[in-house]
Parts: sequence; C-alpha cells; structure tokens
Amino acid sequence: MRAFFVMACLLGLGIAQALASPVDPERIYNPSKLPPRASELQVKKGDPAPDFTLPSVEGAKITLSNYRGSQYVVLSFVPAAFTPVCSDQWPSYNLGRDELIKRETVVLGITVDNIPALHAWTKDMGTFWFPVLSDFFPHGLVAQQYGVLRPEGVTERAVFIIDKNGVIRHAEVHDINERPRLKKLLDKLDEIRDEDAG
Repeated sequence: MRAFFVMACLLGLGIAQALASPVDPERIYNPSKLPPRASELQVKKGDPAPDFTLPSVEGAKITLSNYRGSQYVVLSFVPAAFTPVCSDQWPSYNLGRDELIKRETVVLGITVDNIPALHAWTKDMGTFWFPVLSDFFPHGLVAQQYGVLRPEGVTERAVFIIDKNGVIRHAEVHDINERPRLKKLLDKLDEIRDEDAG
C-alpha cells in the first residue's frame, strides 16, 4: 500500500487524490483563498544561503550550516499549522522519504508557529522523518532573511534547495493556496545533482 502512495506522488498526483489529510478535519482552520504571493525574495539562485539556528519540535536546535559538505537541503516554508494545504504538504515528504534520501537530501520544515502549536499539529499528522522548526521568535526572522514573510505575519509557501556548499540552487515561491508537487521537487533535485556530477 505504501508503494502505491509513493508511486502516486511520483506521478504528480495531488496528495488529496492519493491520501486524505491525516489531521482531523474538525481541527483544521480554513483561512479561505489568500492572495497567491505577498512578499519579495531577499535571496536568489547562486547566493550563499543565510545561515540560521532554530528550535525543532523534537527539542534539538538545528543549524543549517551543519549539513554543509554532506547533504542537499530542502527548506520548506509553510504558512501555518492546522491549515488545509499545509496539512497535506508535509505528509507528502514522508511519502517521498526514500526518494529524497536516495538523492542525499534532507528536508527542513519551517513555520512561524510556536513549538507547542507545532507539537500538537505534527502529532496529529504522525511522525516526520525530517526536522520541523519554529521561526516564532524573533518572529519570522529567518523568513525575513529569505524574503518570504508576508505582511500578515505568516510565511509564503516557499521551497529552497541548498547544495552541499551552502549555495541556493533553487528558490521558488508557490501560490499559497496550492501544494507544491513532490515530483517537481525530485526532478529539480535530479537536475542539480546532475550539474554537480558533470
């Protein structure tokens, strides 16, 4: 059954088509349709990734530069806990775990929610293989460094790929109302790794 879900994601199907959100619908807040984008990136492809240290739900402090030299990093900024699209997006990374690990890649999930809220939300969604980080205090500081903090205080739905040298190789802000496709992320990782191998 798990193989079916992974295959569905790899074929580009939405997770809503392959698997219902694991969070109880009664606990989901629906913010209605939001403006697709409301910030301006402060970084671009080819820039050194701004370093940071953030607390994780598991209690550890995670520092971006600690992955340098060993893994590619996907920074996945999502707007808010207990919202519909976010509650679908991160479980898709669980489904794609083996494919991401095969590509020497770790995901760092980041929101501006505080640790207690993230703890409750991630418990509802199940165990994640990747760190879930809180950019709560100072509020949205990392999101501001990357240019993905919206005026209303939540982040854009943004994905950055950082290579083993700590350089941003891909920066994309998605429509906040839509979940980025896992297959597109895997394809972009393949493209970057091919460039590095060449």
